[in-house]
Amino acid sequence: MRVLNEPLLRRALLGLALVGLAVGLGVWRFGHGEVEPRLIWAAATIPVVTVLALSIIRDFWIGRLGVDAIALISMSAALVLGEALAAIVVAIMYAGGTVLEDFARGRAERNLTALADRSPRVAHRSGGDRLDTVPVEQIAVGDALLVRAGELIPVDGLLTDPLALIDESTVTGEPLPERRREGDVLRSGTVNAGEAFSMRATAAAAQSTYATIVRMVAAAQTAKAPFIRVADRFAIFMLPATLMIAGLAWYSSGDPIRALAVLVVVTPCPLILAAPVAFIGGISRAARAGVIMKGSAALEALANVRIAVFDKTGTLTLGGAELIDIDIAPGRNADELLRLLASLEQASHHVIGDSIIRLAREKGLSLSHPENVREVRGSGLQGIVDGTPVRAGSRSLVVGDQQLPGWSAGGEARYSGQPVLRVFVAADGRLAGVFTFGDSLRGDAREMIRSLRSAGVSHLVMLTGDDTGTAARVASALGIDCVIADASPADKVAAVEAEKRHGTTMMVGDGINDAPALATATVGVALGARGATASSEAADVIVLPNRLRPVADAVSIAQRTRAIAMQSIVAGLVLSGGGMIAAAFGFITPVAGALLQELIDVAVILNALRTLHDKGFEY
Repeated sequence: MRVLNEPLLRRALLGLALVGLAVGLGVWRFGHGEVEPRLIWAAATIPVVTVLALSIIRDFWIGRLGVDAIALISMSAALVLGEALAAIVVAIMYAGGTVLEDFARGRAERNLTALADRSPRVAHRSGGDRLDTVPVEQIAVGDALLVRAGELIPVDGLLTDPLALIDESTVTGEPLPERRREGDVLRSGTVNAGEAFSMRATAAAAQSTYATIVRMVAAAQTAKAPFIRVADRFAIFMLPATLMIAGLAWYSSGDPIRALAVLVVVTPCPLILAAPVAFIGGISRAARAGVIMKGSAALEALANVRIAVFDKTGTLTLGGAELIDIDIAPGRNADELLRLLASLEQASHHVIGDSIIRLAREKGLSLSHPENVREVRGSGLQGIVDGTPVRAGSRSLVVGDQQLPGWSAGGEARYSGQPVLRVFVAADGRLAGVFTFGDSLRGDAREMIRSLRSAGVSHLVMLTGDDTGTAARVASALGIDCVIADASPADKVAAVEAEKRHGTTMMVGDGINDAPALATATVGVALGARGATASSEAADVIVLPNRLRPVADAVSIAQRTRAIAMQSIVAGLVLSGGGMIAAAFGFITPVAGALLQELIDVAVILNALRTLHDKGFEY
């Protein structure tokens, strides 16, 4: 068990080094008995050296060697050669860099609280004449269960009643409730949107759909690799090159101080500082654009994305019931009929009601209070609005077995077999209109796709639980390269895993059903505006606005941030290289080298801070 708070330790080391430098300078300037400044500086440097040495040993043990080794060698050599001031300056540079990196790498803690809190807890088990409420863990295959209106389906099973209305949005992402008939499969975690029904369990809770989603998220998060600092990628050639040049300077001059000056001036603080500072700026810039990145690892991964995988419903499409067509009877006014319908829907609990009421209010229609409302759960409702009898809902409720009038036949043919919801409305006992609701593309979806293409994303994939025909139409409209339809959460995970083998993969989704795929991708992006907490927990990046454009902007911000970080690193290396050559020829002392390195640090940090000042992504 880890008992050491490493970030706190690093902050303490930085504080100790700063105090040591200040006290030593005070003693050197004003004098204080027999205490020598170099002893104070050495005492303040030794804890930094000790902790760094232990860290390097630990990293070496797991096969990782970073440029921190140069800082360790330079501080140790400075202490041995009596250059304590140079040692303490290097210690401050190093400790300050690690503290800054801790801040840059701070990540929101991922947990499965959202998923676990929503998991089914209890079930109503039928046994003879009894109905017992038991923990869901006690349900066995074959048990007869009752699911009440509005309750979660506790385990996977088969419907044993003639009809049920199921809200599957938490598992499939599809926004409209589905009608299920006797013998159809029911999945745990979905919601009974109609009347109470009976079912028979076909799986225990631990093997059911919702529990599987929770396990997949946990497994995918555990498998993610930790973020490795940009600086470490230079260690393979920088460490031996620095030691060789320092050795040559010592050998040619016979003066070990020259070797120390080389080590001090090339201490890799530009490498240690540049990337974290740039990444902090990039993360801050993204936040102002409404994009929350959970640390530098997410930003670095986003900068390298070449493959983008999108959920369809709620991501590329609006994910709700939007009005897409109206068939109106001759002599009827569409707005007036919408007003009557919306007035009646104020008394409804159906998922479509909110969309109808919102649409009427957007048109500025004045709604009335409905009277004598009777709701037929799963079919529709009827009542009186301003003295007019109104009935709205399914065809069977409103029209019954009667033949549809000619004016509505075209719409019935157009939408036959399509994933839409048709709301039939009768007024004064006669069919007055048919409102067709469905899912539509987000307004900025095409712009987002174009921007991703321009940013170098070469392969676009769409995943959906919808049928192949509907998915193909959406993909064609957006120019998507590959479509995977009828996809379950497990299918989505498998698709993302397959794409990862071809390059850095970004998954964009918005629902609980997307959480495993978001956690599996190299970088997961969740549209958080709809309140899908589980997907936000699983994702590396959260887009707060309910728009797609910020997804493309996040990729652009990440790419620009990474480019600036690399510029800072390269500039720091070039400047340090020049100082190293000057030190090798004896033109720079160790203390001067340490101060020169501080100036180089300031230069690369100022360049890195440019990531804060790009105004191209403001909203």
